[in-house]
Amino acid sequence: MRRIRTLTVLLALAAGLLAGSPPTALAAEPAPRAAFAADSYTWKNARVDGGGFVPGIVFNRTEKDLAYARTDIGGAYRWQESSHTWTPLLDHVGWDDWGHTGVVGLASDSVDPDRVYAAVGTYTNDWDPTNGAVLRSADRGATWEKTDLPFKLGGNMPGRGMGERLAVDPHDNDVLYLGAPSGHGLWRSTDAGVTWSEVTAFPNPGNYAQDPGDTSGYASDNQGITWVTFDESTGGAGTATKTVYVGVADKENAVYRSTDAGATWERLAGQPTGYLAHKGVLDAENGYLYLAYSDTGGPYDGGKGRLYRYATATGTWTDISPVAEADTYFGFSGLTVDRQHPGTVMATAYSSWWPDTQIFRTTDSGGTWTQAWSYTSYPDRENRYTMDVSSSPWLTWGANPAPPEQTPKLGWMTEALEIDPFDPDRMMYGTGATIYGTENLTNWDSGGKFAIEPMVRGLEETAVNDLVSPPSGAPLLSALGDVGGFRHTSLTEVPSMMYTSPNFTTTTSLDFAEENPDVVVRSGNLDAGPHIAFSTDNGANWFGGTDPSGVSGGGTVAAGADGSRFVWSPQGTGVQYTTGFGTAWQASAGIPAGAIVESDRVDPATFYGFKSGKFYVSTDGGATFTASAATGLPAGDSVRFKALPGGEGDVWLAGGAADGPYGLWHSTDGGATFAKLPGVDAADTVGFGKAAPDATYQTLFTSAEIGGVRGIFRSTDEGATWARVNDDAHQWGWTGAAITGDPRVYGRVYVATNGRGVVYGDTAGGDGGTGPGPGPDPTPTGACEVEYTVTHQWSGGFQADVRLTNTGTSGWNGWSLDWSFPGDQEVTQMWNAEHTRTGATVTAKNLVWNAGVAPGASVAFGFTASWSGTNAEPSSFALGDQVCGRT
Repeated sequence: MRRIRTLTVLLALAAGLLAGSPPTALAAEPAPRAAFAADSYTWKNARVDGGGFVPGIVFNRTEKDLAYARTDIGGAYRWQESSHTWTPLLDHVGWDDWGHTGVVGLASDSVDPDRVYAAVGTYTNDWDPTNGAVLRSADRGATWEKTDLPFKLGGNMPGRGMGERLAVDPHDNDVLYLGAPSGHGLWRSTDAGVTWSEVTAFPNPGNYAQDPGDTSGYASDNQGITWVTFDESTGGAGTATKTVYVGVADKENAVYRSTDAGATWERLAGQPTGYLAHKGVLDAENGYLYLAYSDTGGPYDGGKGRLYRYATATGTWTDISPVAEADTYFGFSGLTVDRQHPGTVMATAYSSWWPDTQIFRTTDSGGTWTQAWSYTSYPDRENRYTMDVSSSPWLTWGANPAPPEQTPKLGWMTEALEIDPFDPDRMMYGTGATIYGTENLTNWDSGGKFAIEPMVRGLEETAVNDLVSPPSGAPLLSALGDVGGFRHTSLTEVPSMMYTSPNFTTTTSLDFAEENPDVVVRSGNLDAGPHIAFSTDNGANWFGGTDPSGVSGGGTVAAGADGSRFVWSPQGTGVQYTTGFGTAWQASAGIPAGAIVESDRVDPATFYGFKSGKFYVSTDGGATFTASAATGLPAGDSVRFKALPGGEGDVWLAGGAADGPYGLWHSTDGGATFAKLPGVDAADTVGFGKAAPDATYQTLFTSAEIGGVRGIFRSTDEGATWARVNDDAHQWGWTGAAITGDPRVYGRVYVATNGRGVVYGDTAGGDGGTGPGPGPDPTPTGACEVEYTVTHQWSGGFQADVRLTNTGTSGWNGWSLDWSFPGDQEVTQMWNAEHTRTGATVTAKNLVWNAGVAPGASVAFGFTASWSGTNAEPSSFALGDQVCGRT
């Protein structure tokens, strides 16, 4: 189940209507040169495979095996047919635009399959401070350009499963339509998404809101224009399609049509009322517009629904619902046509939560229907399908339900449903937790069973609240939204099960005993049951604790260093402490309710807390806290702090806000005093990892802004210098929830994202140096090879990556690469190398950490540059006197 996602910080951002801006991975102007080094990291996901709501799947209509998926908070993905995996496309979205990881609409161009578009923005209320945008790509999502919109979009708002709200004209692919929420109407672009204007002739901006009385603006927002569908039989190549259908969130006026390419519009006569049209899918061959209706906007709600067929030539409406209206307790949403056999149509009962979702299929345009499962003798049921979730075994939820429920479920929130337009045997559908699919769908019609399995590998969509990496046992334990969390014994394999006994819907906090890592505690949210749980085997097995009176949510929890006591700050009541495993909690004195709590990692009786600018210390196991005299700390509660393993009283605190103290603080006296680190403009998380070779202090990691640049940073010298370890292609939106290094692997860092799961990085360097200066004088010998790639280009600027390979037989102890641009290009910023320019010659020189390059090894760096006229590549590269080969 996908819950509402909110962030624990507010960002002061501004957005306006921009057209033709540079790729979203880059700033419009070159960023100031940062006072930090950079390190080359490789980034991967700790595999969960799925974990969130997939409201949209889009197949290209003219190119086989080209498909995309959109998620509500975790970006967009492209299908890789060769590996049956998904490739993330929006990891470049940065901190300031974090809302652009929510995708409310996606369109693949059938005229030019290289083009793809995404309508992005997460919330239409003030939870998201930025306006929405339309991203456009000419290389299938490898790179993007962005047009900001003058209104917000709601990728994680009610009604997000309706659609698609974004559509490309199948004949004139410079024409796109976008359905806007919040009363902003229908918008159109005539220049392939570069600029947009409102279609003022469109008469109805919608009026339906899930809960008009909701003062937060979340459920009370007008869901607006919900889908756009073209009738491709009414146009020809290069001319705009004449007939366009548009769905509107209005129960009395749900469908409109234009027959003059959008110049004028009319309400479709004779249409059913009392419902919202979630989907409108056109079969141009037979002249039918199919519509899936629900009485609400979804994706969680819906109590009644209908399926209708509209004959485009005669205007005749036919109710083709597979069950009588009186027998529905759900709405319809998922809707697809078999493009090889257009009379074959499928639909989902998206809101049939119990006992399961339902999928319906007709092969005669809705005359008769069959369904994926049916009762034999209640509560027993017979399925037309088999399910194999061995690749994602946690999808059983560790459940053992009584009939008619089964595990794993066929799904829930099943608003995305698509038959491959080139292969009638392949169908994919999205759920609240994964993408399921089959490759022998037509067995349905022959009386056999079709096989369903997860088709979700590579798509990671969990929101991460907390992370720990113990010194022994599993390398990673996570606290996640919606699916609770996982114990990863291998980062490259899907864990067998999320935490159970109890199974929190969302785990809010996680800790282990530093001196006894087998003892683990977690707190979280659960509709009925305890909000705290304990493990004595490193998180492999769990048992629930006992809640003190008044607890309503998980809050934060801390384990004493030896595992003998715990301090818990739950929602709904004040801070509590206990000895043993939470059978008898007592109220802590001297600390306010809602404080964030952590433990000292050496002294088992010492715990720390923070609330509203004050730091608190307990030396009696949490029974009493005393406010520290430390001043100058962040005034609000957007703070995360941790105590250093092995360092008694050594505490690091990150957090703040733009209108007050913001940064990274360090205490070596148990919080009595804090010193703010210079040069760290803002910091939101802090964590520790294995010390670098020859270093005595553990490696620090933070999600921060240093030298004017936002990123993930590492320090091996107690915060004196920093290296940025991510890059502009790997930003993942908001990363302010948690970070930790690995105490067993130098350089490894685990980063919490808000919708892209747990990403982890490993260094490609090796000696741990973080100083910003160049290394020893380059003395390379032997052959070399250069790969030069322009990765992004826009008006007046571009970004390039350079890979230098040692193809000789001897190692390099430093390197210096020279080249000349053939035009007026000028480097404005370089990372992973120092650069100078003499006349037309550019020199890129190693940093301390990447000076050594073994035979056969490579080193990579990148830069942004300005240009005008033409942007021709350099003709040659030289390493000293050695001219390098080109790849």
